Amino acid sequence: MMDITVPDIINWSNVSEKDREEALCRPPIPVGDFQQTVGNIISAVRTDGDQALRELGEKYDGVILEQLEVSAHEWAKAESLVDPLVLRAMDEAISRIRDFHIAGKPVPLSMETAPGLRCEARYLPITPVGLYVPGGSAPLISTVVMLAIPAQIAGCDEVVLCTPPDRQGRISPAILAAATRCGVKRVFKAGGAQAIAAMGLGTESIPACAKLFGPGNAWVTEAKQQISALPGGAARDMPAGPSEVLVIADGDADATAVCWDLLSQAEHGPDSQAIVISDSRQLLDEVGKLLPVMAAELPRSAILAKSLQYLRRIQTDSISDAVEISNRYAPEHLILNFEDADQAADKVTAAGSVFIGPWTPESLGDYCSGTNHVLPTYGYARAYSGLSVSDFLRRMTLQRASNAGLRNVGSCASTLARAEGLDAHSMAVEYRLKGNGDS
Repeated sequence: MMDITVPDIINWSNVSEKDREEALCRPPIPVGDFQQTVGNIISAVRTDGDQALRELGEKYDGVILEQLEVSAHEWAKAESLVDPLVLRAMDEAISRIRDFHIAGKPVPLSMETAPGLRCEARYLPITPVGLYVPGGSAPLISTVVMLAIPAQIAGCDEVVLCTPPDRQGRISPAILAAATRCGVKRVFKAGGAQAIAAMGLGTESIPACAKLFGPGNAWVTEAKQQISALPGGAARDMPAGPSEVLVIADGDADATAVCWDLLSQAEHGPDSQAIVISDSRQLLDEVGKLLPVMAAELPRSAILAKSLQYLRRIQTDSISDAVEISNRYAPEHLILNFEDADQAADKVTAAGSVFIGPWTPESLGDYCSGTNHVLPTYGYARAYSGLSVSDFLRRMTLQRASNAGLRNVGSCASTLARAEGLDAHSMAVEYRLKGNGDS
């Protein structure tokens, strides 16, 4: 059994402000050579297109591909290779996620802001869009659903999905089954920074996309950032870092359940962070005893041995203090496992997604509650929201004035334009007010 240790408890009221800042520091994001390497990958894909993808796939994924796009034959047999139980769970999750996201879709607006002056807001789908689904030890079915369902509801005509193949050059049949159910028709065998570059810039096979979506490691995140900064490069969904969870629990919370919630995010990667805050020293002590034992028995114990070095157990004088600390940290996932959690949720001001009460594990949001699991991390929840249909739409405003409408508001525009020293702006109004400009 692997030996896993966890850091000591931090008593919030007894430490300095500097120590508090250090306690809430995220795991460091790598800097240096890898950023240049990502830049080189982007340049290679820009120059050599599909050939660069094949060469980079061989280098990083260990596979030689003749065809980058999933073939009709692969699509046709995919569903038959997936456990029917998984397919039923997939359908159930998709139904809830679709219902929730349809309900949250922005609606057009049309109103008269003055007699004879009508203003509108219309929402138009962004297209093409590129979806990235990370590879790894398991097929991320849920990520396909979380990305593709909002795109489908938004009405995006062209949706491209990239995901790394296995060593045999195959995409998981479960990934393809999920993609089919969500209206995705084109899937490409490409991963990492090269996949982002391909969707962001375009190659012979992969169309250049207007916006890129999906989680990924530091390489993927860096590639999205570099692509979005290029003239004509694709926009990105949100800045993100390693996965994270913050659990606030009182002395009545089930310590084992708290540990599972912490481990469910810490197992994502060696740089994931889990934090538990409580006003109960006994609860924090019990978590400290249970967590290493539970982690050591899991298949991803090697990952957990690294990520749990970033675990924080913080003792506070009260639960309200814990909520204040959480708002300061702005976690990707926040679990409120204590009495009166519903009332406390009203005081949460910065979190990607909040899970209220002892019966709401974060796993529900990851898979099937209806909300989206693509969320801002690394403190970006202060300014960014979780993925929704709105991210796949662009808002366009329109206005229409009649002659009477212009006479009602024209002097307002003219006066402000003159105040700004923009005479042509003013004259565009005044010329018409003098009776000119009729067709």
